[in-house]
Amino acid sequence: MDFTPPPIEDGYAAEKLFNSGFSYTYDDVIFLPHYIDFAADDVNLSSRLSRNISLSTPFVASPMDTVSESAMASAMAALGGIAIVHPNNTSSRQASIVRAAKSRRVPILSEPVFVSPSDVIEFEDDFADSPFILVTESGTSTGKFIGFVSKNNWSNRNDKSVRVSDYMESPPSAVPWSSDLAKIEEELVKEKGNVVALLKGEEVVDLVTKEEVERVRGYPKLVTGGSVGADGEWLVGAAIGTREQDKERLEHLVKAGVNAVVLDSSQGNSIYQLEMIKYVKKVYPELDVIGGNVVTMYQADNLIQAGVDGLRVGMGSGSICTTQEVCAVGRGQGTAVYKVSSIAYKSGVPVIADGGISNSGHIVKALSLGASTVMMGSFLAGSLEAPGAYVYQDGQRVKKYRGMGSLEAMTQGSDQRYLGDTAKLKIAQGVVGAVKDKGSVLKFIPYTLQAVRQGFQDIGANSLQSAHDLLRSRVLRLEVRTGAAQVEGGIHGLVSYEKKYF
Repeated sequence: MDFTPPPIEDGYAAEKLFNSGFSYTYDDVIFLPHYIDFAADDVNLSSRLSRNISLSTPFVASPMDTVSESAMASAMAALGGIAIVHPNNTSSRQASIVRAAKSRRVPILSEPVFVSPSDVIEFEDDFADSPFILVTESGTSTGKFIGFVSKNNWSNRNDKSVRVSDYMESPPSAVPWSSDLAKIEEELVKEKGNVVALLKGEEVVDLVTKEEVERVRGYPKLVTGGSVGADGEWLVGAAIGTREQDKERLEHLVKAGVNAVVLDSSQGNSIYQLEMIKYVKKVYPELDVIGGNVVTMYQADNLIQAGVDGLRVGMGSGSICTTQEVCAVGRGQGTAVYKVSSIAYKSGVPVIADGGISNSGHIVKALSLGASTVMMGSFLAGSLEAPGAYVYQDGQRVKKYRGMGSLEAMTQGSDQRYLGDTAKLKIAQGVVGAVKDKGSVLKFIPYTLQAVRQGFQDIGANSLQSAHDLLRSRVLRLEVRTGAAQVEGGIHGLVSYEKKYF
């Protein structure tokens, strides 16, 4: 790879562009093409989430309650990325989501519900989003597995007031929790059944149906092995706040096997976060802690000095975030990522570009400007793996997507993220909306990755490290786009068109 600056001066080095006094978003800037001497398929997008956690895919699911729970965490890990489970729930509930995601090696759409044989299932809502309710002796995930109730069989019962033991089905054939898709399919064929149990010792992890196996097998080939930790389980992160009660939440998460913890704050440069960073590193020195959110070099340096293993960058750039409008504070995401990355890399601290991602081009820009990974909310919301049910709105199939700064989310605990949990009046810094059905992340993320590889090929970078080296050596050049240039660079001049990328 040749890092010699081009003999002809063309475009601007990032250092000059981002020190001009303007706050640039991703759409404001464009990279100039460089030299290609490799195929797009040869681009290596592996990266680091934090000092000690490596990912083969630089994608992170945001800790939002309409984005990241167990189904998303399983899918992102299977794709080589990671999800950060949201904290807008009880500490025990968050820990159970982490456990559920880590205790399987196939990205199935199920979050198990447990009851005891003496319980009564009265309402369909008792099944949550699962097609089954699992029956154990204790009614908990750690009890001995003795049977299950399918939603279909329960719905067909006239008398729903009887105990589960009176009509539950016997346990199906089982395979170890760590079995891959091929092993599960083999067991289904062997037993000529429609469902197989995943067991960890005598504990049942979940049930997998033949239909789910066929669904997952129909998607593009997953990353071999996915994101797996030293414990042999999938990598899963979780977010916590910076209050005293979050220390108890952290304890629950560590016991559940969480691999990294994100300190969730809209403005991370606070005494509360600095003290929490020091607490986490003292009590759990082996646990990677990611600080933020930050947008300036000064903020970043404070957190680096406190001991963070990663930095989350972004303030007011998300599609449902109104912090910049309400509080008049923040920064254009392009500038923020470049500025923070330019100081973080000197300490070996990876940067997560959080927010402002609407397409693959934004991902190319974020990663090339110095980020190690991109964190996405709206890009993943509306997918099959995102929490919530689909509804129809104006003829379109959609799912709810809300900002953690919306009043609706704040009433469930996210106000702490905006340091508003002790305030008498709640001021919204986000909105509630809806996003169109995107299908499964197992389908559209592989296509997104290929588009990112092609972007890297055009700028002459065959890896993230290569892109960063080209940027810092001033070989990679940029320009600012006028409003007309942005229009010209998008779809224009057509009476109608079909926007379809895969």
